[in-house]
Amino acid sequence: MPCIGHPADRKAVKAKTPEHVVVVGASAAGLSAAEALRRGGYENKLTLIGAEPHLPYDRPPLSKQFLSGEWDQDKVMLRPPAHLADLDVMTRLGTPAVGLNTADRKVALATGDEVAYDHLVVATGVTPRMLPGTPKVRGVHTLRTLEDAQTLQTELESGTRVIVIGAGFLGTEIAAVAANAGVQVTLLSNASAPLAGALGPELGAEVAALHESHGVTIRTRQAAGCVITSDGSKVTGVALKNGEKLQAAVVVVAIGSAPAVRWLDNSGLEIGDGIECAPDSLAAPGIHAAGDVARWRNRLFNLRMRVEHRTNAVDQGIHVAEQILAGTRADYAPVPYFWSDQYDLKLQSYGWLRNHDEVLLTEGSIAEGKFVALFRRDNRVTGVVAARSVKALRRWRELIINKASWSDALDAL
Repeated sequence: MPCIGHPADRKAVKAKTPEHVVVVGASAAGLSAAEALRRGGYENKLTLIGAEPHLPYDRPPLSKQFLSGEWDQDKVMLRPPAHLADLDVMTRLGTPAVGLNTADRKVALATGDEVAYDHLVVATGVTPRMLPGTPKVRGVHTLRTLEDAQTLQTELESGTRVIVIGAGFLGTEIAAVAANAGVQVTLLSNASAPLAGALGPELGAEVAALHESHGVTIRTRQAAGCVITSDGSKVTGVALKNGEKLQAAVVVVAIGSAPAVRWLDNSGLEIGDGIECAPDSLAAPGIHAAGDVARWRNRLFNLRMRVEHRTNAVDQGIHVAEQILAGTRADYAPVPYFWSDQYDLKLQSYGWLRNHDEVLLTEGSIAEGKFVALFRRDNRVTGVVAARSVKALRRWRELIINKASWSDALDAL
């Protein structure tokens, strides 16, 4: 995705080819940065550090095609094993980074080793949030890693009772896969309907109807204050705040995620909801952040944002690689894109949906399987969500890029 910058904000510096670029995070963002560096002609030392033992793999399919059994492990891998060898990338996998010394430009690893860098790309992503007091027993799951998905997949047997706590995109995707597998699913939402916080109450109600038509039981405004129960060795269900007890053999916690930044304590980097960056994704001299862990001001929307979408991870990884190679500074100002599979319905979105002021359903409905909805913040079109309306998505994306006013959007209908 092209970078949108303002000439006055660009600072030309003398480009100097770094001797060693270190990428922490064997993720989509980390891999994207490494590949872009090599494509751009970088020939010096390049190291990829990852906490997991796997080569980079694709996370979105874990709650969709992989969980359903449609895809196997090989298909979720982003590249074949020979690819990184062809890139001439030194890999340190299964080796978490545990500290960063910005003065000496060194990354500390869990093995006790230190890796020196000239430029550092941080792409460590996020970690799942857990409910306070969650027992460490069989049958309690989060879904972030390949191992998480493999373990959960083995427990989604027909007739099993499953409770999914959290009705955001991850929770609803898991519920959809489980329901299609013949599992008895109860979905606990903290809002008036699943996805109501992201899509608004009207579309949220339609999402609820879609899930209920597939046999999912939805309990609204029940996720907050619930407690997971167990017999000491395995999960037994969930106790709601009102005292009601729901039985289940499997409980999946999908209440959001937190940036994986604990290893950066005492590093001197500014940490808030992620690594706080300049508009060009620079966190400090020689340090760049990309993907789910990065928070920066997107000048297209005039908002600080942290985007947990696969396409942003790839695009921001490319952007920071270009910054390293060019020795210039240019804003990173994309129109975020994401998709979500809910049964046979594929939701697609461009823009920024959070903290919207209004959602306008311009055509169709979720029940019809085809719709378009626009999102307003202040007097601007800031987002669009649609299903089976590719032309409409592209048209509204252009209006978002052009900062179309809400009145202009209504005139364009």
